[in-house]
Amino acid sequence: MLNFKLKKTLFSYRHGLYFIEYVLAKICIHFCRLLTPEQASNLGGWICRTIGPFLPQSEIADKNLLLAMPELSACERKLMIKKIWEHLGRIVCEFPHINQLQENTTEGAGWEIIGSNYLTEHAKKNGAVLFFSGHIGNWEMLPPGVARYGMPFSSFFRAASNPYVNQLILHLRYEAMGGEIPMFPKGATGARQALKHVLQGNRLGVLSDQKMNDGVELQFFGQPAMTSSAVASLALRLQCPIIPGYVERLGPARLRIVVEPPIDYTSFNQNKPENIRKLTQVINDTLEKWIRKNPEQWLWLHKRWPNKFYH
Repeated sequence: MLNFKLKKTLFSYRHGLYFIEYVLAKICIHFCRLLTPEQASNLGGWICRTIGPFLPQSEIADKNLLLAMPELSACERKLMIKKIWEHLGRIVCEFPHINQLQENTTEGAGWEIIGSNYLTEHAKKNGAVLFFSGHIGNWEMLPPGVARYGMPFSSFFRAASNPYVNQLILHLRYEAMGGEIPMFPKGATGARQALKHVLQGNRLGVLSDQKMNDGVELQFFGQPAMTSSAVASLALRLQCPIIPGYVERLGPARLRIVVEPPIDYTSFNQNKPENIRKLTQVINDTLEKWIRKNPEQWLWLHKRWPNKFYH
């Protein structure tokens, strides 16, 4: 009886905290929307640029940069980490404005797209299409931007531990997309749902730059990295197009979507383990190319490489 009462009390306490966090998140979103997109972006950048370098994740970022870009000096890495935090702060405070950003504005906030012809071409066709990208630029702009060219796609998401905040985040994404596009939680259940979705001839987008412990070990910035092979495996199984794309920051709340030609994997198009590895390595190499172009616009704050590098 005592254990039941204790569990009930802890449950009530936890959900009370969840509700407080939800209210605070709503207030922050409302405040950001009182500002212009540029003002919100600048505020978020300033806050994270000021606080971020003192947080433990900055040590992870420093080790990542040392592994991936050893040519950088300690001072250059320190400055880079400051820019990485600033960029992350901009993303967070731009998020409530994504649905309002206009395409092809002459200056200020807005977004543009390069390679839209690859989207309109495949929008006319039936069948599954796979997109891959990474946590580059403001990646939240990619799904709604692509959707406006007739190619809305579902994607995976990491559910927030707070269920109320999680629903709030999903609502912002649906709002930007202009409707409730199916989204799948990361994990075994979400993977099964996504597989069924693609097998039915639908489109799926994957952020392929995160560590996947049950993936395959391949090269990323010249270092061994556990990598998800989901995109390659699905493409080889279904013989469907793989369209690469990422977002590049041009300024405060000013973004550019870059869509590249579909990957040509005809030279290893049989669904075999060695071909899955080869195609996944192509994806890693593409991601690395994008990140090297604007390294401060990638999310260096997580442990992308084996744990032994972080001791």
